[in-house]
Amino acid sequence: MMPDPKNELTKLTIAEARDRLRAGDVTSAELTRACLAEIDGAGALNAFVHKTPEIAMERANAADARLQARGEVPAMCGIPIGIKDLFCTEGVPSQAASRILDGFRPEYESTVSAQLKDAGAVMLGKLNMDEFAMGSTNETSTYGNAVNPWRRSGDDTALTPGGSSGGSASAVAADLCLAATGTDTGGSIRQPAAFTGITGIKPTYGRCSRWGIVAFASSLDQAGAMTRDVRDAAIMLRAMCGHDPKDSTSADLPVPDFEAALTGDIRGKKIGIPREYRMDGMPAEIEKLWSDGTAMLKDAGAEIVDITLPHTKYALPTYYVIGPAEASSNLARYDGVRYGHRARLAQGDGVTEMYEKTRAEGFGPEVQRRVMVGTYVLSAGFYDAYYNRARKVRTLIKRDFETVFADGIDAILTPATPSSAFALGEMTASDPVAMYLNDVFTVTVNLAGLPGIAVPAGLDAQGLPLGLQLIGRPWEEAELLNSAYTLERAAGFVSKPEKWW
Repeated sequence: MMPDPKNELTKLTIAEARDRLRAGDVTSAELTRACLAEIDGAGALNAFVHKTPEIAMERANAADARLQARGEVPAMCGIPIGIKDLFCTEGVPSQAASRILDGFRPEYESTVSAQLKDAGAVMLGKLNMDEFAMGSTNETSTYGNAVNPWRRSGDDTALTPGGSSGGSASAVAADLCLAATGTDTGGSIRQPAAFTGITGIKPTYGRCSRWGIVAFASSLDQAGAMTRDVRDAAIMLRAMCGHDPKDSTSADLPVPDFEAALTGDIRGKKIGIPREYRMDGMPAEIEKLWSDGTAMLKDAGAEIVDITLPHTKYALPTYYVIGPAEASSNLARYDGVRYGHRARLAQGDGVTEMYEKTRAEGFGPEVQRRVMVGTYVLSAGFYDAYYNRARKVRTLIKRDFETVFADGIDAILTPATPSSAFALGEMTASDPVAMYLNDVFTVTVNLAGLPGIAVPAGLDAQGLPLGLQLIGRPWEEAELLNSAYTLERAAGFVSKPEKWW
């Protein structure tokens, strides 16, 4: 059978599509129609939860007009992408996958999605995610589970795409869009990227504006790019970054040309291998992947240095105090008064009953759990014992990284996840702590505000992708992307999921 040429278009990388669009070999309208057809045929993945075909075709036609004018056009012009449901998009449902925001259509556009729009990117629709970005499996969504396009060899059990950016990861891995936005509060870009065999980058805290992104934990949240490969991550991230006066934590720093930094030359760079990331019970396949990745970087001319990050063991408890504390504060605004879901009230119910019933109906169990934990750790008798102590430990975790970087380390190599993707329902609410352990390699990066990238590096014995993580110095995403590019080329990962959906 001859491959369907429309279907082949959706497999292009951003870089390939950019070159073909500029050469006039293909139009953005053709690319967009091909993606929309793939989305329509992929209902089983439940990745896209709000489709916007009219907006997509309108933007594709506008991009084609820009391209035909033969002027200077941004690299993302005409590229069809998906937007995580956490980003507010003007006139389009933006629910953060929560029932409490049912019917909410913002009158404004988030800064990141606006920058992508201005660059000519085409929004295909909104992507599934964990409710309010709280979860590691995309099972807390009001839209139902997103499903990983990968399956174990000879087994059709539905697997998690990871979370919270599970819909984004699934859509990119399944070739429904050329790239997608994600957000990362404790690993929500990097863990799903590793589970689906794609690349995911979380930049330094403050590199991308948080304005118009529904907040989970404001001192940890950061937007990033989820793409087929490192070059695409560099292209897309550049369009997403930049100073925004509407976000007080946005850094007023120039955004370098990340793609230009991809030389593949890391000779003389020092790569740190942290001993604390060798966890008890780490699967042999993860251990081997890590040592193979280390060898690849060494072969490329990097110097491998054993390092210590002594406060790593406190990272998960610190994260699961600070994250819920900030969430309980941020989510206080969802009360049924001005927008979103409002519970039906009985006669005689007052404002207190309205708040209680609305929040009980609108928030799912994981969000309720985190709001209650957060409220508890911020309460008068426990503030010092939990929240203040966690803030102090966070400072120590950050200092560990600062010490290592001051000693000349350029990047740090770790596993991205403690396992490959597992079955949906395997780690259900019966043991939330087991679920939280999925973030063991990723949360330190958010606590320290550092850039991190997950790169697919191999397959496990079940035929599922495994990823490695590189952690960079603050504001040095260009150097981090170059190290990742070198690792990607050495690993040579080209596997794709077999189409079953």
